[in-house]
Amino acid sequence: MPVYLTIMSDDLLLFRFVETLLPSENVRSIAILTGARQTGKTTSAQRKYPDLRYINLDAPENRDALRLLSTSAWAKTVGPAVLDEAQKEPVVFEKVKYAFDSQALSFSVMLGSSQILLLKKVRESLAGRSSVFELWPLMMSEIHTIPGIAEKQSPLLDRLINGTDISKALRDEPELLLDAADEHCRAAEDYLLSWGGMPALLSLSPEERWQWLKDYEYTYLERDLSDLARLDDLLPFRTFQKLAALRSGQMLNYSEIARDAGLSVDTARRYTEYLRLSYQTILIQPYYKNITSTLVKSPKIYWVDVGLLRHLTGIRVEVSGAIYETMVVGEIIKWIKTMRRDVEVYFYRTRSGMEVDLLLVTQHGIIGVEVKARRSVAPPDWRALREIAERLGGDLLGGLVIYRGSQIREVSEPGIWSIPSRRLFT
Repeated sequence: MPVYLTIMSDDLLLFRFVETLLPSENVRSIAILTGARQTGKTTSAQRKYPDLRYINLDAPENRDALRLLSTSAWAKTVGPAVLDEAQKEPVVFEKVKYAFDSQALSFSVMLGSSQILLLKKVRESLAGRSSVFELWPLMMSEIHTIPGIAEKQSPLLDRLINGTDISKALRDEPELLLDAADEHCRAAEDYLLSWGGMPALLSLSPEERWQWLKDYEYTYLERDLSDLARLDDLLPFRTFQKLAALRSGQMLNYSEIARDAGLSVDTARRYTEYLRLSYQTILIQPYYKNITSTLVKSPKIYWVDVGLLRHLTGIRVEVSGAIYETMVVGEIIKWIKTMRRDVEVYFYRTRSGMEVDLLLVTQHGIIGVEVKARRSVAPPDWRALREIAERLGGDLLGGLVIYRGSQIREVSEPGIWSIPSRRLFT
């Protein structure tokens, strides 16, 4: 079925894959759409459900009205609707549940930015009745610069994690893209590496984008964080937030970051969880199945959005190794989470220091991933993949060295390939 793009600016085209997954209002369902603030949940819901009533519970008068509305009158008075910022008025969950269970209501949509509150209410009130979808910042596959393009395909990444033979799939791909298509893919990648994936930035000038990112930080601290935690003093959290951003792509040593931030270790752990629950960061756990004795057990932390990472760290121009790795890991996680793929993501590191950036554990086997922020790669870049292949044996489907160059090629046995990130994610 063709999927059509929506023009968002003069140069960039925007599409949201999650909209292809959201259920039709003709299906008996309660759809939950959650994600970070300003990722486009409201826009996607209104585009998907233009005929449904839209109610924003950020407005106190709307919360008051729905709080006073009798449960028995919900279906008749509100009916099928998009309830934005649903976590702001927890009573709506019980009322929707009652209307749904009594067969008076067959469909509803709930949006929310605070994962911990929204999903807690879902578990308590709507278990077995709802489907949860996540909207993340724009993926590279959702940004394109080809004017007039009418159809959007899933990225190559999706084929690989869904069981396609890696070597066969990559041999079938052109080794190089020499036409305008590569220029457009490169433009999408360069944009993501520069500004991240917040949709609102697309139509702004560079200076306006920096101001928007600054404003977003304050909005996040004042609204999302207040939903998650009642902090009288935000300064310690802001300090911790910046220190965590500087560690994107690194293993998270709670004792070290707690010391640097002037916090207790327990507080550092709690602040880390706030960042994760509000979709600011991703924590990647170490892979240790069957080989526990030699592995480290601290997680790695990644910022979700490169634009916000740049704002917090002050790195405005350079594409550092941390920036590039953050982008690559973010693209993989965003695709898996958005499309609800059955894939677990780990990193692998022994106490001796041998490390593989990611292990993608699929239903078909494991894909090893190394990330290199260079335009060419050499044998040392895939040495760890060869070692992990020996340790995992037949469980390893193949390996990918993701880099900034132009060429797809097989670099080593068994089935280890170098691939440009823009070819994998667009």
